[in-house]
Amino acid sequence: MPIRARRTPMSSRVLVTAATAALMTALVQPASAAPAAPAREARPASPATARPAPVPESRPVHSYADAVRESVWVDTGLDGDRDGRTDRVAVDIVRPREAADRGRKVPVIMDASPYYSCCGRGNESQKKTYDADGRPVQFPLYYDNYFVPRGYAFAAVDLAGTNRSDGCDDVGGPSDIQSAKAVVDWLNGRGRGYTTRTGTRRAHATGWSTGDTGMIGKSWDGTIANGVAATGVEGLKTIVPIGAISSWYDYYFAQGAPLYDSGPEWLSDYVNSPDARARCAHVQQRLVDGAPRTGDMTPLWDTRDYVRNAHKVRASVFLVHGQQDLNVRAKHIGPWWDALAAHGVERKIWLSQTGHVDPFDFRRAEWVTTLHHWFDHYLLGYDNGVDRAPMADVERAPGQWSTDRVWPPRATAPTTLRPRRGAAPGVGTLGLVPARPGATETFTDDPALGELDWASAAGTTTPAKAGFITRPLTRDLRLSGSSRVTVTATPDATSAHLTAVLVDLGPATIRDYGAAGEGITTLAERTCWGASTTGDSACYKETRARTTDVGATVFSRGWADLGTWADAREGRPLTPGRPHTITVDLAATDHVVPAGHRLALLVAGTDRNLIDPPAAKPTLTLDLARTSARLPLVGGVPAFLRATTGTVHPAAPRTAPPAGVTAPRPAAQIPGGTPR
Repeated sequence: MPIRARRTPMSSRVLVTAATAALMTALVQPASAAPAAPAREARPASPATARPAPVPESRPVHSYADAVRESVWVDTGLDGDRDGRTDRVAVDIVRPREAADRGRKVPVIMDASPYYSCCGRGNESQKKTYDADGRPVQFPLYYDNYFVPRGYAFAAVDLAGTNRSDGCDDVGGPSDIQSAKAVVDWLNGRGRGYTTRTGTRRAHATGWSTGDTGMIGKSWDGTIANGVAATGVEGLKTIVPIGAISSWYDYYFAQGAPLYDSGPEWLSDYVNSPDARARCAHVQQRLVDGAPRTGDMTPLWDTRDYVRNAHKVRASVFLVHGQQDLNVRAKHIGPWWDALAAHGVERKIWLSQTGHVDPFDFRRAEWVTTLHHWFDHYLLGYDNGVDRAPMADVERAPGQWSTDRVWPPRATAPTTLRPRRGAAPGVGTLGLVPARPGATETFTDDPALGELDWASAAGTTTPAKAGFITRPLTRDLRLSGSSRVTVTATPDATSAHLTAVLVDLGPATIRDYGAAGEGITTLAERTCWGASTTGDSACYKETRARTTDVGATVFSRGWADLGTWADAREGRPLTPGRPHTITVDLAATDHVVPAGHRLALLVAGTDRNLIDPPAAKPTLTLDLARTSARLPLVGGVPAFLRATTGTVHPAAPRTAPPAGVTAPRPAAQIPGGTPR
């Protein structure tokens, strides 16, 4: 269900032996219904990181068709809609009947979402469905089909204000997070659940649930997982955030520069149920008042910054993100990942070349196997080696992946590169030697142009950007982590926006992240991942990589309002003719610039379709001696020197003009764009 909208946002564990693990799940053989659509049966492939010996794993021995399906309403303790009673959130649950009949408890996989009725989940935009008595029939996505037969329960939570829940959605705020945290508490015997939305009959989970919970989800769903983990709630053992937000401010603004032309009030209204819309005007107004379009940091944004509470995280984290995600942008990776690392959180990461796409749709078989082993380890206690596997999987070319034991690699070192003037105006060099004092370059903001326009003319004098380029590399040069570009600029107006991008100048075949599908093409053929019923199929359309040939690849970006030069929390008018210094944070990346290619730093104004323009079209003069780029180079300065000296090998690829890449589209106002 494509949504077209104006451009607006959106520990210690007991490890069991393989024999014991088998006893935990070997109860009965599953009774599988016929798939709801023609399909070929799929078998998850062993991931490249798996050990040669067989890996112990849970087996599909429970009946999906006979599973218990029920709805519970959990009390959040909040009264967000001001109706005089505490809000209850709806939780639709499917769990193995055989385990329940034998009094055996199971762990829970949870996806808490605002999208179950408004928009749908997954590449096929699935929604929840119910029978005539309100009992759940279809659970979106494959998690229930695949994991329930393997001895897990699956819980699909409607965030407050959405679908069948009370309250009001507050876009990543206390209500959103409490919606899911309350369910974790209930699963662990600390909360109150009811069999109906308004009744008094209690529902208890402690008779069937171990309390061990893993949260998963893409986009907003994964964001809720981040937020709940940041509360430190007991019982949450792991989270799997996919293309998820780590700070809502960074979803709407980049250092003061607006990324969309409206705020969170639009998003709240969009996902709220009709009943919630009628009673939640006060929440809408609070979102308007607390999120001014000035881009200033306010208490509202502080409460929606999960990074600052990373020290509370007890759960392990398996993070997945598209490096070319221009909806939930890759800026959300670096601060969260670094904060988790600083506090010793167990973690793993997959970085793809796609946009806002689920790994089920870009690396399906490997993803299902890896996720299976991840949940088996952290929720069932299997000693299957997933915690000792390489920390990172990185997509180098469409469908081609590499791994790292640690990410970023230990050899990574922040390396400062300096721009210098070149032979032509606006086309300079990039190296280790700083520019002479007084050296400058000038550009004028042109909101009609963007990063692909600049990259296509990186070696040409153009008025809208300043470019700084290395010589052709003699060896591969890898960047891994987050970059920062410090700029000293003198504007001729009272407001100005800045963009800094890193570009790989040279021919490549990449995923077409700017096109529909954001790097994938959906096929008609289906494969099945678990058991089906007539109302809930486990069979999903296959995909393949959608690729394009290019002559330049923008692989990291950052934006800022120059008015935040003195105070990151509050912008102020610029003084024309006066130099202002600001450091622009670029998105985390892992990219190899191959031998024969060149690395470019481009500095410009408005990045069309990716940030909103300022009030004027200012001209800015860069002081090159006070401008630099601090890049995470694997091997540091020695690696840069090796790559920029000597002779380019004759077999190395040569640069070519950009061609074929699709320009970024205006983003829909949903962390999910076209909902998946």
